[in-house]
Amino acid sequence: MRGPQSLLIRARLGGEDGKVITVNGRAAWALDQLMKAGDRGLTPVSNPAPRWSHYVWLLRAEGVAVETVDEPHAGAFAGTHARYILRSPIEVLERTGATAPPPPPVAAGAPLEYGRRP
Repeated sequence: MRGPQSLLIRARLGGEDGKVITVNGRAAWALDQLMKAGDRGLTPVSNPAPRWSHYVWLLRAEGVAVETVDEPHAGAFAGTHARYILRSPIEVLERTGATAPPPPPVAAGAPLEYGRRP
């Protein structure tokens, strides 16, 4: 369900005769972030959000081409992370609502304060 301040983007994929899509909420925010990132793409580490893989899945369901590149990382929890790169040409036709990113994640061990907003 779309709230009154939820970001909404209506866009055309792939040029003049391309499919027109409408995405809202965090999927719209993710599309906006991917467009801003350009060819360098972004990672959940460089651009934190709770469920990047789900946002990309929603965009792909609309026909948006998003490439996933696995990148290694070191450290105590070494492994790989995803870099998402927008590959569809996008023409934004309409943008309404809030553009604020999701709140940052809570640090490990920090107290949780339910129902309170900064």
